Amino acid sequence: MVRIGVVSDTHIPVAAQVIPDVVLKTFSEEGVSLILHAGDMVTEEALYDLMAIAPVKAVAGNMDSWSVRQNYNDVEVLEVEGVRFLLTHGWGEPFKLPYRIYDAYRDKKVDVMVFGHSHRPFNEFYQGVLLFNPGSPTDTIYAPRRSFGIIEVEEGSVRGRIIYID
Repeated sequence: MVRIGVVSDTHIPVAAQVIPDVVLKTFSEEGVSLILHAGDMVTEEALYDLMAIAPVKAVAGNMDSWSVRQNYNDVEVLEVEGVRFLLTHGWGEPFKLPYRIYDAYRDKKVDVMVFGHSHRPFNEFYQGVLLFNPGSPTDTIYAPRRSFGIIEVEEGSVRGRIIYID
């Protein structure tokens, strides 16, 4: 089994100075072999603590600095253990965001679409595709609790898990 840590909307150093310890500890203890950041890191320094745990794949979000936008794409497609992932941030109002993401990228023929933007965790299969938003580990705008996630890939199947921060 491969475990992938997933975060988005960390907004470092605006919403917090660093990634919360519980995120780093969980990713380390779970033995994640890859970390996905779905944008709005704000500064690239937000990724440094994550990079100490596992390789990081990230995309730019609407609140990211100019330097982040210069170094990261808006969309990435990658494959892990035969499962195709799309990583993007998202846009527009938070309502119906998962379905907007699906409609925009369904032609990419992926198994999982990871996104952020709304700060609202989402973990559901739609039309055979796992739509996964980990929420934000640092900010509760549009969401009652902070959160992050883990996606597990095993023998071609995939499942997501949202982890809430008290």
